Amino acid sequence: MERICGHTYDEFLELARRFHGYPAPGLVAGGFMVDLALHNLPSGILFDAIAETDSCLPDAIQMLTPCTVGNGWLKVLDLGRYAICLYDKYEGSGVRVFADPARFERWPEVKTWLLKLKPKSEQDSALLLDQLREAGGDLFGVTPVRIRQHLLAKRSKGSITLCPACGEPFPARDGARCRGCGDETPYETKPAGAPDAVRLPTTSERT
Repeated sequence: MERICGHTYDEFLELARRFHGYPAPGLVAGGFMVDLALHNLPSGILFDAIAETDSCLPDAIQMLTPCTVGNGWLKVLDLGRYAICLYDKYEGSGVRVFADPARFERWPEVKTWLLKLKPKSEQDSALLLDQLREAGGDLFGVTPVRIRQHLLAKRSKGSITLCPACGEPFPARDGARCRGCGDETPYETKPAGAPDAVRLPTTSERT
């Protein structure tokens, strides 16, 4: 029976539902990719991870390894490629697992999904998951890699200062004010003449 990092296929689908909201095919494929990478990595080493897309693969890595965005052991480099890498966090040698189009012909629904040959609404989700189960790790290529030195170094935030615009702490290296008060804010700016924002109470203040 095909297993994903010690889990049966059905067990992994349930883990995906809990973590990701639903068993997305990209996450299921990512599970097989992580499993394949771990089997090709020397045992006992401390490793970091790279996801080359921000879609689904980061969640597969976070579900199945100690590497997360929050602890800094997972880097998401959105290169638009369906690939992951696990590598020795100190000296940079590792393995890269990637979607290999040459392997797709035996599983046409997987090919249709990954190459977006049909709109999602026209794809057969049940057949796709069945073909992913059948194909397992056979869909992916594996190659040894070495990570560039600058990616091995941990980047410190450096000194912290208070933003003169919003008053919140931010890394001083970012400039005279925080990036959120510059052009990088994800929020709409307050219309001219609008009243100041209302401060909501914190959890401790509500109790």
